[in-house]
Order: sequence, then structure tokens, then C-alpha cells
Amino acid sequence: MARQQRPHGHRPKQQEEERRLGFDIEFERDGKIAPQLFDETAREAAREVARVVAGGKREANTNKSTQLRRFYDELVMWHGKARQQPEQFEAYLPMIRMLKAKAAYAKGRKLVDGAFLDMVEQTIDYIDSKERLDTAKLFFEAFIGFYKLEKGD
Repeated sequence: MARQQRPHGHRPKQQEEERRLGFDIEFERDGKIAPQLFDETAREAAREVARVVAGGKREANTNKSTQLRRFYDELVMWHGKARQQPEQFEAYLPMIRMLKAKAAYAKGRKLVDGAFLDMVEQTIDYIDSKERLDTAKLFFEAFIGFYKLEKGD
């Protein structure tokens, strides 16, 4: 029996709308770290990532604290390397940016959702210097702390 072909350019509808963080993270204001970054912004990001999707359910293995912590731990590792060998920051930057691909892979495996992927992408895209790596690491640390509270697991 021949397989039925879909019309060219036709894609099946996604069963659920792609979740995003819902806001742009303001890392800096007037060239300085945004005053609310490690408090209000990190808390709101944690709240959104922890939010249960429509229907009141989320995949059992999605956005587990241990999974999210792995991304933070890797960022901390690169932060430590950059502090020990600041002259190597440019060499480390592609590997830091690879965290976006790792988060996309985890989303594809339904270990994280689109809101977390969006947060990781915004955070990694912000990093272009050792100083910004410091800020991104501290933001992620604050996010992890608030996430534990918001998720309640």
C-alpha cells in the first residue's frame, strides 16, 4: 500500500503551542547590571519555567530541578575556567555557546520545555565577555534558587 503524501509545505499542527519565557531578560540597564536581575527577574523566570502548562499537567520528567541544575553546573565550570585563565575566554566562548544546543537537545527529549530553553538562550546570548559571564552565572544561580521554591520539589 502506498504511503499518502502530504501536500508540499503542509505541516501537521503542533499539539500544544510552543512555550516561551514570555519576556526578554533585562541583564543590563544604562551599562550596569539591572538592579532587579538577581531578584525580580530571576524569580519571574523561575515562576514561568515552573508554571504548569494548560490542562494542569506537565510531562513527568520535564524541568526537573536536577536537570536544570546540570546546565547551571556546566556554566559554573566554564566560569571557573575563565577565571583561572582569563586569556582563554575567547577559546571557551564557543563551548559556552554550545549550552544552547544542549538545551535544545534536552527539549527535544522532553527533559526541559520551551520556557527553560528560551531562558538559557537569552542568558547564553548575553555572554560576550568575562564580565558578562560573571553576570550570567549569578543570574542562573538566582534562578535555580527561586526555581526550587516555585517548583516545590
